[in-house]
Amino acid sequence: MKHEFTDKVYYADTDAYSVVWHGAYLRWMEKGRVLFCDELGLDLVELKSADIAIPVANLNIRYKSSAKLDETIKVTTSVSKITPLAVTFHQVISNAETGQIYTDAEVVVVAVTNEGKLYRRLPEKIKNIFNEGIICSD
Repeated sequence: MKHEFTDKVYYADTDAYSVVWHGAYLRWMEKGRVLFCDELGLDLVELKSADIAIPVANLNIRYKSSAKLDETIKVTTSVSKITPLAVTFHQVISNAETGQIYTDAEVVVVAVTNEGKLYRRLPEKIKNIFNEGIICSD
């Protein structure tokens, strides 16, 4: 399964040169992962009440080119790997009209308690839902 959404690059996303500030890409990637989880039926608020959070444990991002003010970006999110401990997302941010890739990232999330203690294994509910996401991959 793959999730995609588009967004406009606003002035607040850019630096003094009207190119996207590097941290803005991380906000769009976070939104992509949350929307992906929503589409899978994984409610992050419900997880929190079940004493589960899924924070980013590792991020590897390759900046390939810069988006600019007023462009429309497309954020594509999919699950590329599941291990007993973690889920790895593959996320690409590109120009919605031309397809030019701005960033290509691998984001690893783990499951922790609300106090931050690492679960030794992904809770079954999370593992099953993300496995379904991989099985349904495009």
